[in-house]
Amino acid sequence: MTTLLDRAPVPVPGKTLRRSVIALFGIAVLVAGYTGFRLPGEWAATLQAVSLTDGFHRRFLLGTLLKPFGQDYLVFAVASFVVLGAVLATVALAFFRGRTESRRLLIVAWLLLPCGGYLFHEIGYFDQVLYLLLFGALWALHRNRPALASAVMALSVTVHEIALLTVLPVFGFALLRKLPFRRACALLAPGAALGLGILALPPAAPGAVEGLRRSLSTADFPYRADALDLFERTQAESWRLYSITAVLLYLLPIAVVVIGGFLLLHRPTLAAAVPIAAIGAPVLLAFGGWDDARWGFLLVTNFVLVVWHRLGHRELKLSQAGVLTAVFLILTHVPMPYFDGYAPRWLTLVIPVEAAR
Repeated sequence: MTTLLDRAPVPVPGKTLRRSVIALFGIAVLVAGYTGFRLPGEWAATLQAVSLTDGFHRRFLLGTLLKPFGQDYLVFAVASFVVLGAVLATVALAFFRGRTESRRLLIVAWLLLPCGGYLFHEIGYFDQVLYLLLFGALWALHRNRPALASAVMALSVTVHEIALLTVLPVFGFALLRKLPFRRACALLAPGAALGLGILALPPAAPGAVEGLRRSLSTADFPYRADALDLFERTQAESWRLYSITAVLLYLLPIAVVVIGGFLLLHRPTLAAAVPIAAIGAPVLLAFGGWDDARWGFLLVTNFVLVVWHRLGHRELKLSQAGVLTAVFLILTHVPMPYFDGYAPRWLTLVIPVEAAR
């Protein structure tokens, strides 16, 4: 049975990018950067100081790599900008090397959503490293190096355990589209097993958190003590600090929109279960923490990645484009509050009088 996204490719006139689409991409990047750009925050810098050698068992990869360079804010800021620059370069590469206008416009739409500004606002957060590793794994898989792709994704869980509900499901979806079921599961297993093993361990060895507090007390930036508290609390203690129901109520409407939109492109069949799982997995992050807007950003991003991968070399038909346009128009109304008292910048020279009251 063919589906909307599985029909025969529609020929694209010409081989060069249309100037209008390139201009749209440039405008989308500028708008996203203007809306959300900021310097890396103290929370992100604090977590980037966490390392395996200091006794931490979670979120340690980046900090372990950065430790030889010291604990100055400049080190963490440079690392954050390098990661953000690499993510933007990967997005640009996907845009310019995309073989269809549909794929390119999908990237433009994602940047123009609140997600675009949120990407820049999230500078320094480990989410950007996770998706950078996912892009590397997908490239290795495309180059017929599945073992390398599997190893890269196994590393992702040492960056942050939320890889289990964000990048690993998308990677699993890509594996199942390319490889037989058993081999795909075998390549997904190392990352999943390592992630579950990390969750089974205590977040930090005894004295590790206090040792890092003493070390950061002489750093040239005010470290966030509450960021280090994450490694001393149990999950049950964290649940008492926020409402899981409230986070779910924020995420579920977004999930309904993106999954419903996907099902309009792919008729409900057993084959649709895997991409739907890859899209909807970030909803379960409601049980992991209170960063609802962040989880919403990851949910929409997974939707775009799955649709982008499904499109392949196919152009959208008019009906398909209408469905995605409707989905994106709805998503423009999703509020994505920023951290640390920041807010998206207005796309005007002054704040409207009504908003200033």
